[in-house]
Order: sequence, then structure tokens, then C-alpha cells
Amino acid sequence: MTGLTALVLAGTRPGGDPLADYAGVSHKALIEIGGTTMIERVVAALVAAPAIGRIVIAIDRPALLEDLPGLQPAVCSKPWTTMPTQEGPSATVAAALAREGTPLLVTTADHALLQAAWIAEFLAACPPEADVAAALAPRKAVEAAAPATRRTWLRFSDDDFSGCNLFLLARPKAAGAIAFWGEMERARKEPLRMMQRLGWLFALRYRLGWLSSAAAAGRLGALSGGARLALVSMRDGRAAIDVDKAADLDLVRRMVAAEGLNGPSCTSGGR
Repeated sequence: MTGLTALVLAGTRPGGDPLADYAGVSHKALIEIGGTTMIERVVAALVAAPAIGRIVIAIDRPALLEDLPGLQPAVCSKPWTTMPTQEGPSATVAAALAREGTPLLVTTADHALLQAAWIAEFLAACPPEADVAAALAPRKAVEAAAPATRRTWLRFSDDDFSGCNLFLLARPKAAGAIAFWGEMERARKEPLRMMQRLGWLFALRYRLGWLSSAAAAGRLGALSGGARLALVSMRDGRAAIDVDKAADLDLVRRMVAAEGLNGPSCTSGGR
């Protein structure tokens, strides 16, 4: 797969983001790690991934990106553009899907440790028949990479997994999965409504630890208009470490400093 468009979600929450406030910037994407903003780090990883042809950054204030060194035409070797954010992440992805079509790779600006090798591994492992694929990292791999990290775990009968903020919307049926995501997003403060939509038996099996990841993918696909959903397990547990709270930021900064991972850069070319 080559010439793939990548979408980076880089907006901010209405009223501001507590983590951005903690770091003293307007947007989480502008937080510096190893001397480079997170959005520049993510874009550099996408540029280094052979499959990626162009990049779309969803941000509510595009002017914030204009002076970032890693996004300048003389530095960044793949074209990038911006698009407006919508009222939430799912709505932004839906708008991008309508505008860009499939296939579309989706990631987030707070995926500060993202590496081109992970993108290649993920794309290679996506089943060819899948309409949507999501990257997950097993608990053992995540805890081996960062024993102190606190993640949100998806507890299936075959393993515990943490999401990696890396998705492939491979075919038009992916729109159904994004619409279902939007439903869940709107119902996040109404657990009974959410469980009713998922199905009480499904929710009970998950709660009791009886649900396999394959069964979960099948059920969610069925609820997404028949989209075929694949869950792809990543080898490197760092792929699940995004920067969502102050402890994550401190952890990633320590990891980058310890590994000597200075800010990545694009090579050459133009916007």
C-alpha cells in the first residue's frame, strides 16, 4: 500500500485542555517533548513511513502550525494540509472520510512516540478483507515497555489490550463504524443507554471476562452496519502510550530523554 492519506487529529477540547494548560500551551499538539512539539513528531513519523503519501491535520486554528520548524517546506518531504475540526473526534473523522475517501489512516497528535516502523507493521498486518482495522497492544508488551504506565485496558478472554491510536479506514463501509463511534461518544455519560445499544448479553460477557477480542470485533462490526472490523496486535508496547494526562507527559519525556530520541525531522521537499 502506497500513497495513503493520513489524518492527524490535533484539535482541542471546547473550553481548553487541562494538559495543554499544564504544559503552558494553547493546544495539546503543541506540547514539546525532547525539544520538538508532539505534532511535529507525529508528522515526522508519517513522513518516514513509505506507505504515506500525504497528511491532513485536523485543527481548529491552522495558523498555530505555520511557524513550526518541522512542518516547513524546506524540511518536510511530504505534502500536508489542514482541515477544520468538528464537534468531537468521531465527527472530525467522519468529515475527513467524506472529504478524503478511503483508504485513510487515522492517528492523533498526542501519539508522540509514533514510529514509521509501527505504521508499516500495522498496515502489513491489516487483513485485506477488513473495512476497518484498529491497532491494540497486549498488556504484557505495554507493561514491559513502561512498567509504571497507567492505561485503559480492554479486558478480553484472550488478553488485556490497550488502544494504540492507529486506525485504518480501508473501505467505504468504514463510515458505518465511524457513525457507531459517534453514537458511543454521545452516550458516554449514559452507561445504560450504551449497554442497551451494545446488547446486554454482549456487555455481560465482557464484564465477566468471557468475551474474546475476535467476538468483540464481530459484534462491533455488526453494529456498524456490517463493517468488517479487525483488531491488530502490535509487538511494541510503546505504541499504546499516548499523552493524555500529566503523568503520561512526564513518562514520555523521561522515555525520550533516556532513549536519546531527540525530535525527529522530515527530510526534504515541500508542502
